[in-house]
Amino acid sequence: MILVLDRVLDRSELSAIRSSAERLQYNDGKTTAGRYARSVKANAQAVASADLEAIETKVTRKLSANPVFQSAARPRAVSKLIVSRYRIGQTYGLHVDDALMGGVRTDLSFTLFLSEPDEYDGGALIIEETSEERAFRPSAGDLLLYPSTTLHRVEPVTRGVRYAVVGWVQSWIRSAEKREILFDLDRSVEVAHGIDGQRTLFDTLAKTRSNLVRMWAGD
Repeated sequence: MILVLDRVLDRSELSAIRSSAERLQYNDGKTTAGRYARSVKANAQAVASADLEAIETKVTRKLSANPVFQSAARPRAVSKLIVSRYRIGQTYGLHVDDALMGGVRTDLSFTLFLSEPDEYDGGALIIEETSEERAFRPSAGDLLLYPSTTLHRVEPVTRGVRYAVVGWVQSWIRSAEKREILFDLDRSVEVAHGIDGQRTLFDTLAKTRSNLVRMWAGD
């Protein structure tokens, strides 16, 4: 399941985080790439600092409070976040994310976009699926959530600068298929809760959801 979460950051939050990202010091992104990804990674990422830590804290809090992210990912742990920067000519070739990132098993990957699509050309995040490739260039403040098992790449930037926050999630529900079932159940529970006279339906759906989480959590 691939999801675009709209407006994870509101305009004021986005402006503050983007301004902070522009002031950070950056190093060659190869330093954190795995053995094979290192050969195709050509971007920059922020060096550890108090300002970077402040961005990480703000983004992590927003994700913790976002009901769609929580429903889709059911996070057990979130990796340390990376702020990446792509200037003209920079890219990240086809790769799959490492299975473990800082001790966190990578079930899901996410990219929180800090640059508007009209600020840069190229730079699309391309995700390979069984029969096609899908390209994503969402609005600034939007977040793309996708399985870490996929092959994906970032096209070369040909104009402007592309900023993003990248991270990984270890989910309580390891199976992507089971996570999708629970995500659908969450939406069904919400709908049933809003319908007068459907208390039995709501209770049954909520019970089913809780029992499935209890059965599947930690697999």
